[in-house]
Amino acid sequence: METKKKLSIICFSGDFDKAVAAFTLATGAAAVNWEVRMFFTFWGLNIIKKRKGRAPVGKGFLAAAFNFLMGGRSNLPVSRLNFGGLSPGLMTGMMKKNNVATLEELIEAAKQLGVPLIACEMSMHILGMRKEDLDDDIPEVIDVATFLKYSEDAQVIFI
Repeated sequence: METKKKLSIICFSGDFDKAVAAFTLATGAAAVNWEVRMFFTFWGLNIIKKRKGRAPVGKGFLAAAFNFLMGGRSNLPVSRLNFGGLSPGLMTGMMKKNNVATLEELIEAAKQLGVPLIACEMSMHILGMRKEDLDDDIPEVIDVATFLKYSEDAQVIFI
């Protein structure tokens, strides 16, 4: 019996285009029956916040201010040529025009394909976030050691 291939994606970046790349890889691998996990840490947590816009999320003034400035999924910048925040909308329009799944569609597809979207406990602690601040269907918040255990024998990609 052939061992199922495994892919673990570490989502460190909170950039729109990098989130699209991460979810494209995740959904593609899951669609061909790979075991896939996505681990969101630091700026990547912005992608899986419950509130998609700017919100003072987190315990304490500094955490709330920091999370407000990060902005949530609807405010993810493009890593290059962001044009004052216009590029994510422009890119989404180009994706739709070319019949390519948008970031929101890719996120939904990942969930439908059973890809667990997992949050980093340490990053959440630093940013003053709670599990309640994340999308309702985030299965768990884990530490790095647990992520490494999950990723044993997996291809690991850092985005």
